[in-house]
Amino acid sequence: MSRLVHPILFDFVSMTLLKKRMSRIMNLKKIELNKIYNMNCVEGMKLIKNNTIDLIVTDPPFAIGFKATKQNYNRTASRVIQGYNEIKAEDYYDFTYSWMKECFRILKESGSMYVFSGWNNLKDILMALDEVGFTTINHIIWKYQFGVVTAKKFVTSHYHCLFVCKNEKKRKFYPYTRFKKTSKTTEGRSLHYKDKEDVWEIKREYWTGDQKTPTKLPSELIKKILEYSSTKNDTVLDPFLGSGQVAVVSKMLGRKYLGFEIVQDYYKFAKKRLDKNLYRLK
Repeated sequence: MSRLVHPILFDFVSMTLLKKRMSRIMNLKKIELNKIYNMNCVEGMKLIKNNTIDLIVTDPPFAIGFKATKQNYNRTASRVIQGYNEIKAEDYYDFTYSWMKECFRILKESGSMYVFSGWNNLKDILMALDEVGFTTINHIIWKYQFGVVTAKKFVTSHYHCLFVCKNEKKRKFYPYTRFKKTSKTTEGRSLHYKDKEDVWEIKREYWTGDQKTPTKLPSELIKKILEYSSTKNDTVLDPFLGSGQVAVVSKMLGRKYLGFEIVQDYYKFAKKRLDKNLYRLK
């Protein structure tokens, strides 16, 4: 016979955990670079000074009722770290506006932000970007190698990536950092032009047999963003760190990193990768 937890005891335990979390946040006087934090990103960003971040790259929750171990995502449940923190669709605009407002404040005048989104609540992302004051530079499409097959609609096999800035006249961008203007493909096409098209065909990464979080951006995608919109020793922030991909790749490329992750198991996974300088964990 299963035991039921008394409601009063449950409330007491919940309040105790909440008080401990709030105490930890209150005792945190400042945010240090090259560290990640297990906390709500809005609370964390409030501790960052104005105009200090060079680049923000993030893949926030999509508010689509995502399930981490669905078979159609080709994942073995035992290797996927649980705890994905989803947002209700009706709360998505307010949620998005709250974290974007802090991003705008802490981003340098020369800085940029890349926000990934599915199509379902893309309108809320676009509205919040405009309302906060960001200027949209490009609406990039990331085309990956598979989608979920459905019976009555077309297969979704892409994500949206909104490339925005705080000040169009002052933003940094390095157009020839990956390919010279004269570089050519084997077919004689301009490599520089091809790489800068706004449809990016980059394969997802499959960490077969290794630990993983349910969502992660491929390292090649992050590397491309970092190379075009930052230089060594720039500070790169990911408010929704997840597996730690943005921080890990930033560290590999000589950037300073900073990240927030509210799910404790994801935070521990990301911290372990960073502390051990390992890209994948068994």
